[in-house]
Amino acid sequence: MEATKKSNIPWTVTGLMLALLLAALDQTIISTAMPTILGELGGLDQFVWVFSAYLIANVVSMPIFGKLGDMYGRKLFFLLGLIVFMIGSALCGTSESMLQLIIYRAIQGIGGGALMPLTFTIVFDIFPPEKRGKAQGLFGAVFGISSVLGPLAGAYFTDYVNWQWIFYINLPLGVVSLILISLFYHPVLPKNKNLKVDWLGTLVFAASIIALMLGLELGGKDYAWNSPVIIGLFVAAAVLFVGFYFIERAASAPIIPFPLFRSRLFTASMGISFFYGALMISAATYIPLFVQGVFQGSATSAGLVLTPMMLGVVASSAFSGRFLGNASFRSIMLFSAGLLLVATVLLGTVAVDTPRWLVTMYMIVLGLGIGTQFPVISISSVQSVSFQYRGVVTSLVSFFRSIGSAVGVTVLGTIQSYALKNRIVELMPDNASAQTPADPQVLLSEQFRQAVPKEIMDKLIIGLADSIAFVFQVSILVAALGLMFVLLMGKAKMELGQRGQQKPGGAGEGEESTVQHGHL
Repeated sequence: MEATKKSNIPWTVTGLMLALLLAALDQTIISTAMPTILGELGGLDQFVWVFSAYLIANVVSMPIFGKLGDMYGRKLFFLLGLIVFMIGSALCGTSESMLQLIIYRAIQGIGGGALMPLTFTIVFDIFPPEKRGKAQGLFGAVFGISSVLGPLAGAYFTDYVNWQWIFYINLPLGVVSLILISLFYHPVLPKNKNLKVDWLGTLVFAASIIALMLGLELGGKDYAWNSPVIIGLFVAAAVLFVGFYFIERAASAPIIPFPLFRSRLFTASMGISFFYGALMISAATYIPLFVQGVFQGSATSAGLVLTPMMLGVVASSAFSGRFLGNASFRSIMLFSAGLLLVATVLLGTVAVDTPRWLVTMYMIVLGLGIGTQFPVISISSVQSVSFQYRGVVTSLVSFFRSIGSAVGVTVLGTIQSYALKNRIVELMPDNASAQTPADPQVLLSEQFRQAVPKEIMDKLIIGLADSIAFVFQVSILVAALGLMFVLLMGKAKMELGQRGQQKPGGAGEGEESTVQHGHL
């Protein structure tokens, strides 16, 4: 690595936090604005793709940008991702049809796929070992805060300005981030610029993930799970991924170096990201559904429902990083996994007569368990991995978390749907099929509530509550699988004072290389 002048850490961190906030906000800010957008643009049958297009593009691009950043410099691809994200944001605000908005959201998602993983990688690069835990915790807290801010900001701009500003607000903030990173972040550049981009592997990887995500997004909605289309997508994803594996084994600069998975700590970190992602999405989906559907009208704003959980996420993310210098990764994550098990067990007991304050307490416990992973996994995943693989590894953490969320929301959604139907059959054996809504979100509609007789509505609400409780009972298994991967982490601790460890703003010269051209 060639040494360059030192980065200005405070201004660099400010620029990175702004970029991370924008990328994270755009996963949630559109939710409360969608009714208004649908009223203006139409396209009710397509609106789910406004979310799906962003997610799919985001997931596909993460490992690709991570690898390119390792090969040609993180600053270059961070700035490129930020520019693409801002272009997508500007285009979203000019949308005149739902199709245009979907396409522009995909462009946004590509840019976001660079910002999220590269932000955490740069944080690791610019801070010395003893400060990395606190720094990663701070950035994890930003990620948690965005989950609360997103819906609230979307509602504010939609009600008091216009919906286009949920996208236009990214431009001034993005420009500030762009200027700060351009002027104050001075990374080292990779020595080996002769490695060729694995284009074949990149294309096959992208195709496999797109097939998988399309299957998950379309299954049970546009097509039945056993339809030829969905089965074909899953088969195509499996075949393409097997092909990708063999392509990567022969590549000189693979997008995903599979030998990384020989490390037990690395594999455990990826497993934790996957299962914690599934738990987080289950909470973000079904707790608001329970609070708004069962506690009728008690949730005055959809954006505020998750606030207790996200406050727990922010608190545990900010503080757990402080213990990384003194305790092993496993010991810290055991505390987290224990909280998750307790929280899922408690949430599995919710019913129509559960007090609102008690559900809030369960949410806080769940948030405290989830937030710990952000600083811990960000560091454990790159432990003993050489400088030139940090971008790939950090992007894989985000990748597995997103895939876990996608699989989790699909599997748990199917379980909740069947549980709701079965419970209503038990409660109303004579007319269950006529009264069971195809989408449980319909139960939140005031129009639907007024149209259904009270005695039937009461039974529907009981069915909804019991079906959501069943989802969290199933989530206990997900939490247990996360605990299993926590146990696999062994006794590894954050390494302080490694030989040749990178100084803030300086080079990482001389760092031990644990993975060299596909070998651990």
